[in-house]
Order: sequence, then structure tokens, then C-alpha cells
Amino acid sequence: MKRTATLAACAATLTLAGCSSLDSLNPFGSKPDPRTQPAPLVALDNKATATKVLWNVSVGSAAPYVLSPAVAGEAIFAAAADGTLVRIENGRQLWRINAGQKLSGGVGSDGKVVVVGTAKGDVLAFKADTGAAAWQAKVTSEILSAPLVADNLVAVRSGDSRVYAFDANDGKRRWVYQRTTPALSLRAATGMVAAPGAILSGFSGGKLVAIATNNGAAVWEATVALPKGSTELERVADITSRPVISGREVCAVAYQGRVACFDAGSAQTLWARDVSSFSGMDVDSRNAYVSDDKGNVQAYDRKSGASVWKQDKLINRGLSRPMVISNYVAVGDALGYLHLLRREDGSIAGRAALDGSAVAAEPIRVGDAVLVQTVNGNLYAISLE
Repeated sequence: MKRTATLAACAATLTLAGCSSLDSLNPFGSKPDPRTQPAPLVALDNKATATKVLWNVSVGSAAPYVLSPAVAGEAIFAAAADGTLVRIENGRQLWRINAGQKLSGGVGSDGKVVVVGTAKGDVLAFKADTGAAAWQAKVTSEILSAPLVADNLVAVRSGDSRVYAFDANDGKRRWVYQRTTPALSLRAATGMVAAPGAILSGFSGGKLVAIATNNGAAVWEATVALPKGSTELERVADITSRPVISGREVCAVAYQGRVACFDAGSAQTLWARDVSSFSGMDVDSRNAYVSDDKGNVQAYDRKSGASVWKQDKLINRGLSRPMVISNYVAVGDALGYLHLLRREDGSIAGRAALDGSAVAAEPIRVGDAVLVQTVNGNLYAISLE
């Protein structure tokens, strides 16, 4: 029987040490190691960027899962673990329903249909305009990541490394993509991204795969990281976050592995650098930005992969995936803060205090604002002033 790595509990328990120590996950272990304590907040300089909460809507607790919202045009859809599903526009709630089951995966939507998943493998679809039930389908194991809705398909990733495609109109199953998984793998909300004619997703063992939307066949497979080490735990090298597409490039990062960028057509490796990340990355025209598993945010040159800067003042704060917005890189932490880093040098430019609970879901750009959902279930739209 395949096992799920114990250290992956950081996805649900949001361990501040970033899974750097198994002892930190052991309730019968020794006293906390000072080296794994979260870094204190540094004082901001006199050029600090102000932040403003445009609106805040309480959705409901996401614990113990990572529930991410979905944006479709002006509509924002968000969910809570108790089954709550809401539609919000400009900070105003248009409808709120209960899906009838507890939810374990985030929200996917194309503006016409809204889709969520459960720990029992149920796929639940609702009409985006009214919240009325549309259809229901089934996959083989728990759903931890948000469904991807694109090209009239709903792609759902199950916990056993399968990707299912359903017709967005009626829920009829189109195809299933399946691959074998290592004996030990991380339990994570691994997201997917749409590309022309394909769906891109990372998998256990450090593989990035492009899956054809018409039939579910693998178009290409790229190696982000190769498992290495003498024990099964050391050989865990999984992609646990959503890939990033920019122009003709696709980039991804693996836990205990590398960050790498590839040609999106041929899967040829453009560059790769050693780094370990559980939460993910983002890119702009110049750099690739990674939140590593120690709490550093690192910037790499998009053309060569050379190191540009490293921000180490957020060590052990359980960082979210970074997100580029305007002249900043926004990143949430497990103590309830959103941090702004300057894109040119990584210096801390500002911060916003939220509700004190972890920002586990990735921040999302909504125009000139940052959309953040906390574990306690507050959804914030934050502008930069």
C-alpha cells in the first residue's frame, strides 16, 4: 500500500518550520528548537507601501484543508470546509448556499459553472448565476486541490494521482489520466493550469506533465526534480504547487528538488536551480520568484536562472506561494500577515495584518488588488497605496 508522507502534515497543520524538522511534527518530541521559531517582524522603512482593506467577507473556516477562491470576471467564488459556497462581487455577497457535503478542495469556475470537491471524491457543480445544483460526479479518492474549469471541461485531480475530465455542462466523464506514484508521497493541494489544448500538472517524483484536453493523453513529460537520497523520506521530490505559464515558458518547483523552466511546446529544459518548495512560485518578465520551505523568498533571472536576490527575514513563518502585483511580490504567512517585497531587490516594502490565522491558499491578483483567503475563512481584497 502506498503511504503519504508524515511531513506533508504541514499542508494541513501549517507547521511554521516549513516541514524542516520531523521532530516539530511530533507531539511527544523535545521542546521547540529556537532555530525553527518564526522570524519576528522587521521594522518597515520610511518608504513603506501602505495597504488598505477594500472589503472583507467571512466565508467560514477552511481547516483542516487549503481552500482557494476562484475569480471569473467580476465574480469571486469561495468555499468553507462545512460546505458553504458563496458568490461575491465588489465585496457584496450575491448568494450563499450549502453544498450539502463537507468540502476539501478549493473552488474552480469559468463564470458559468462553479465546482468544488470533497474528501470522499465527490465532484459538485453549481450554476454560477444562482448557486443552484447543476450536476454531481465521482472520482476515486479525496480531492484536495481546486478543480480547473476551462475549454468546456472540468479537470479534477484526485489524491491517487489521477486527473479526471468531465463535461462542464452535464458532468459526463470524458477521460482519465493516471500515473503510478512512489511508495512515499506528499499529501498536498497540487493545482493545475490550462494551456492551449492541454492541462499542466505536477506529480510525485518531480514530473511535470502536459495532458491533452481532447483525449487525456500525455503530450509531454518534463523532469523538474529527480528523487535522491538513501531513505524513502529523503527521496520525496514532489511537485506540490501549481505550475506557472508565461508566454512560451512553463515553470514549476518541487519539494526537495529544483525550480525549473521549460519550453512549453517541446518541454526542453531552459534552466534549473536547486531549491525546495512546498508552496510554489510566480514569474514576471524578468524573474521567477519562489517561496522555499525554510521561509526564504528567492528571485531567479528568467533567462539564465541566476540568483537575483534572497529575502531571509521571513524564516519559519510558513510562507504561501508568492504573487507578483505591480512593483511588488506579495506573500502570505502562517501568522496571518500579507507581506510586500520590492521586485527589484526583495526588500520588505509593506505588510497587512489579517485575522491572525494562516494564509495557506495562494494570493490571487484581482485588478490592482490582492485577494487573500485565510484558514479562519475571511476573504480579503487588499489594495496597495
